[in-house]
Amino acid sequence: RILQGGSPNKRPCPPGSIFLGLGPQHAIMRDVTPFFPEGADVIGKRRNSPNLKQKRISAILTKRTRSKKNDIVGKAAFVLATWFGIGLIPFASGTFGTMGAVPLVLALRHWPLAFKITFFLFFVALAVLVSGRAESLLETNDPSQVVIDEVAGFLAATIFIQVSWQDIGIAFFVFRFFDILKPFPAGFLDRRLHGGLGIVLDDVAAGFQTLLVLILIHAFLGN
Repeated sequence: RILQGGSPNKRPCPPGSIFLGLGPQHAIMRDVTPFFPEGADVIGKRRNSPNLKQKRISAILTKRTRSKKNDIVGKAAFVLATWFGIGLIPFASGTFGTMGAVPLVLALRHWPLAFKITFFLFFVALAVLVSGRAESLLETNDPSQVVIDEVAGFLAATIFIQVSWQDIGIAFFVFRFFDILKPFPAGFLDRRLHGGLGIVLDDVAAGFQTLLVLILIHAFLGN
């Protein structure tokens, strides 16, 4: 029907109708009720349906996550947390992450002990920060892609003593054993702590357990 002397700004459309205006002086209204058996309220119900709301929320969260990953700090944290992409290997990421720590162990092998302790404390703090940030970006608790915790744990196992290649090989297998089984206190820390602390400190505990094994082996062999 045609409404005379009205405009869409001054005369609202009746419920169940669509405005097909052709100008400021005429408004052509078409009743849409016959096209919707349950009436025009179906449109509103569909817009407010739980599934549609959930999709909108997911789209917003995805957009925010992408924006966080795209900023410089997020990219840097993700690169470090995955130890320059090693954690993106789709299988045995923890094992490969431990292997990725070997070059750093060799680079620190001949530095003074005071420097090693300072570097280790700094590295653990950095690992906690970037692991927490990566966990937030990936929206997963203790994601497998984060392997900087294995690097920190392997540093704890090896940089405080003068290690040979044989020591590094033994430490690798012993550390993986402790890291997987998580005997006390590693398991306790893993269960009680959350975020970056929970990701990193249980591996550091496994690293110190490995260090103790290496010290006992050296003491037993007398070297």
